[in-house]
Amino acid sequence: MSDWVIDVQGLHKHFGDKHVVNDLSLQVGRGGIYGFLGPNGSGKTTSIRLMCGLLTPDAGSGSCLGFDIRSQAAEIKRNVGYMTQKFSYWDDLSIRENLDFVARMYQMPNRREVVDRALESLGLQSRAKQLTGSLSGGWKQRLALAACMLHQPKLLLLDEPTAGVDPTARRDFWEELHRLAAQGVSVLVSTHYMDEAERCHQLAYIAYGRLLTKGRASAIIAEQNLLTWQVAGQDLTGLSNQLRARAEIAQTVLFGEMLHVSGHDAAGVEACFAALGINHATPIATSLEDVFIYLMQRSQDNFGGER
Repeated sequence: MSDWVIDVQGLHKHFGDKHVVNDLSLQVGRGGIYGFLGPNGSGKTTSIRLMCGLLTPDAGSGSCLGFDIRSQAAEIKRNVGYMTQKFSYWDDLSIRENLDFVARMYQMPNRREVVDRALESLGLQSRAKQLTGSLSGGWKQRLALAACMLHQPKLLLLDEPTAGVDPTARRDFWEELHRLAAQGVSVLVSTHYMDEAERCHQLAYIAYGRLLTKGRASAIIAEQNLLTWQVAGQDLTGLSNQLRARAEIAQTVLFGEMLHVSGHDAAGVEACFAALGINHATPIATSLEDVFIYLMQRSQDNFGGER
C-alpha cells in the first residue's frame, strides 16, 4: 500500500479562459492533517474536487486512496468523506433524519446503530430531534462532519469547514479532527485561518491556481529567509508607506497597534530604521502569516499581472 492517500501530478483545469489550477502536484500522507491554504478564489475548491474525482482535469494524472482520479471516481467517492464549503443538508429535517437519509443513500445496513454512533461521537444526542434549520453554525458543522463520517471513510476532504463559525466551535472542531487523525483517518482541510494552519502536520499554499510552497510550517517559514521586526509608534500607516519605498524592506504588515517589518538583510533593515528615526523596533520570530502575506504579494494572478 502506498504511503500517500493523495498523489497527483501536473493537474490543470480551465473554466473558459481562466486557468484555475495550474500544474498542481501534491502528495498527502496517511493518518495526518494536511492543510491546504490560500486566499478566496485561489483554486482550493477546484483542486480538492480534481483530487477526489469529482472533476476531471484537463491534463495531469494521479490517485486518491489508490484509485485513479480519472477512471475510478466512483470508488473514490465510496471511500472519502467530503464536507463542502456550503452547508448542504436539509433544514426541514431533524439532525437524526438528516443522518438517516445519508445512511440510506450509502445503503448502509443497521442504519439506526450507525446513526446512534455518529450522534454520540459528535455530541449530538441531546439535539437529535432538533430541526437543522434552527441550528447555529457550530452545530451545523458538527452535523456535516457526522454525515461525512457515517460510512467510516479513510480520507476526509474538508473545504473551509469553519468559515463563519465562532472561535469556540472552531477550537472544538479542530480537537475532533486531531482525534480522528490519531485514529488513522487522513484529513485534507482547506482554510485561510493562520491559527488553523499552525495546527496541521503538513501544509500546502496555493495562490491563483499555482502551488507556491509545501511542507511543515517551520520549514516553510525558514525557506523564505525573512527577518522580522515589530515596530511601535505613532502614524504606523504613514511609517509603513515610507518603509515600503525602501529597497531593503521586503514587506510591512499592520497588526493592531504594531507594525511588522520584514527584510532579508538585518543591517539594511536597521539602516532604514535609523534613517527614518525609528527607535522602537524589536526583532521577533517571523510568523506563518508574515510568510504567507509575503508569498501572496509576489504571486501572479490567473487573469495576468501581479497582485
